[in-house]
Amino acid sequence: MFHGIYHGKNKHPDDFEAMMQRAATAGVKSMIITSGSLGESKSALKLAGDYKLYTTVGCHPTRSNEFDKFSGGSAIYLQALENLIQSDLKNNRRVVAVGECGLDYDRTHFATPDLQKKCFRAQLYLAKKYHLPLFLHSRAAHADFVQILREEGFGKDGGRDVGGTGGVVHSFTGTVEEVAELMDMGFHIGINGCSLKTEANLLVAKTVRLDRIMFETDAPWCTMTSTHASTQHLGSMPPSLRTLYNPPAVKPERFLDGKSVKGRNESASIGCVAWVLHRLHELPLQEIASRAWENTVNVFKLKDIQ
Repeated sequence: MFHGIYHGKNKHPDDFEAMMQRAATAGVKSMIITSGSLGESKSALKLAGDYKLYTTVGCHPTRSNEFDKFSGGSAIYLQALENLIQSDLKNNRRVVAVGECGLDYDRTHFATPDLQKKCFRAQLYLAKKYHLPLFLHSRAAHADFVQILREEGFGKDGGRDVGGTGGVVHSFTGTVEEVAELMDMGFHIGINGCSLKTEANLLVAKTVRLDRIMFETDAPWCTMTSTHASTQHLGSMPPSLRTLYNPPAVKPERFLDGKSVKGRNESASIGCVAWVLHRLHELPLQEIASRAWENTVNVFKLKDIQ
């Protein structure tokens, strides 16, 4: 989408560099790219190397079919993911997590629960072997998700007894009880626009402890819109910040240089997430942003950014 291509159709000129500049202007110092397949992991690694960013390596639960359809089968697919991690650890060290992996029972038409579970366990093996954090996805599958994590040794302190190093359950939209269980297991919680859609979501976000909180955009997905419950808090944002974090946007078909694209999330908007959480927790913006920053740097070992 940041190259103007939507569902295979070219709708506007490439504006990747402009998007990156808007992010930098908004104070974004680096990014972790989320990979959802072997192919995406390869592309993300190149992008991370070119721009000195970071990335995950893994397979999204809805793409689990790729494991069995890959030439040579699931074992070869897993080995290919492992090869990317091995090579990067020897050279660039751009890979900072295994994932996006987990379970998604809202979209089992893409991959059955049994196949998702198999692929999830396989990627937990990689996280333990290479002592990498997890970038986790859980949608409508909390019971099975937690059961597998516990069975694989991730039930306490983020799995450190078995070589794990914690991680984040990203784009969290679960309940108060679910978030409490995950935090007690040693995992961090990623909050983005999708985590702040409803009043119930806001109540959950308010319970996320400062030592477990992370902010994310999930760009180009999870935009924050006027129909979301978060709007009531964004309305209090000073115009100077609103311009930085939510720059003027136009529809893809009416693209203009210097404008962002309506309906397409950008990394600059992470400031909007921070603003809503500062309002929910009734803490200064700088304080809660600093806590999320410190958690992210520490969990993913991003020691080369200040």
